[in-house]
Amino acid sequence: MTNSAVGVIFSNIHDENVPELSRHRTMASIPFGGRYRLIDFALSNMVNSGITTVGIVTKYNYQSLLDHLGSGKDWDLARKDGGIILLPPYSDESDAPYTNRLEALKGLTGFLDHRNEEYVVISDCDGIARMDISDIIKQHEATHADITMVWKEAEGVKSSYYMVLDPDETGRLKGVKISPAVKGKCKLYINVMVMSREFLLNIIHDATARGLSSFGKDVLSKNVDSLRIYGYEFKGYYAGIDSLAKYYEHSMELLDKNVRDQLFGARDIYTKVRDSAPSKYLDGALVKNSLISDGCIIEGTVENCILFRGVKVGKGTVIKNSIIMQDTVIGSGVTLDSVITDKNVVIRDRRHLAGCAELPYFIAKGKML
Repeated sequence: MTNSAVGVIFSNIHDENVPELSRHRTMASIPFGGRYRLIDFALSNMVNSGITTVGIVTKYNYQSLLDHLGSGKDWDLARKDGGIILLPPYSDESDAPYTNRLEALKGLTGFLDHRNEEYVVISDCDGIARMDISDIIKQHEATHADITMVWKEAEGVKSSYYMVLDPDETGRLKGVKISPAVKGKCKLYINVMVMSREFLLNIIHDATARGLSSFGKDVLSKNVDSLRIYGYEFKGYYAGIDSLAKYYEHSMELLDKNVRDQLFGARDIYTKVRDSAPSKYLDGALVKNSLISDGCIIEGTVENCILFRGVKVGKGTVIKNSIIMQDTVIGSGVTLDSVITDKNVVIRDRRHLAGCAELPYFIAKGKML
């Protein structure tokens, strides 16, 4: 069924939520879980659902993203027709990059005009989940919806910008609220939606003609009575990354086998494959309840941690409750607790660094301490 759908993934939309990690890269290419990038989840959901053409909307800092995606072969998207298509941040009417989602969508009209799929699946990269998009399209067709928005029950939303949906007993939305004050549980829109390609093009042309500026406020919120907008409840594991603390929290959840089974169970999450040597555990190494990627060399103690590829841990070093990204070198006699290091960090001998779950100690890419 989803062979009749084309995918669109926004790579930069939520960069401001995690400025520490998106300073040198897009939200889409933020590392996660030892070997993945955030875009891998949205992209794998589309591929596993039969979508073979995916447009990636870029804006800036996308060199890391280009390196990760390559030709798309790791997702079976290295194709003559379709596959991964990188979309520039400019519209036909402007030389300046887009400033909001509606402007970005206006820049997609040429791409969408040249496609012949019936539906468009739009996804952001701030959410981590494994979902079957074909089920969403089935509901979209069964309800004769104009737009289907995916939601997850949540509590205590603190993001700077989010949408809360208000469906009736049939699932049709009575309201779309933009960043309301939330007390208790709510139906949080998780930035995945489905609509027909022709309908999206009509929305874009109408918004351009009327000078509208916000997709959420001007298109969705103000038209719930005139449009058939339905909600689709996602009941699986979902992790929304809207701050460094949330990134840390949801990364640490991967140490729970039940979470790993939900996220990496029946359907694969694909990523760029690297031919690295196996990790090496030397005399004195002690590893407990941790995810260790390939190419690591460990002489010290690692407990409740996630180590990306090529990390080196020196003799007598103790690392707990930390996320250590690719090619970080940690010297001897170091103590780390609740620390996040970006890539290529060097921590010299006998350093003692600590944060907490609510405020992890962050070390930027390429720094030496």
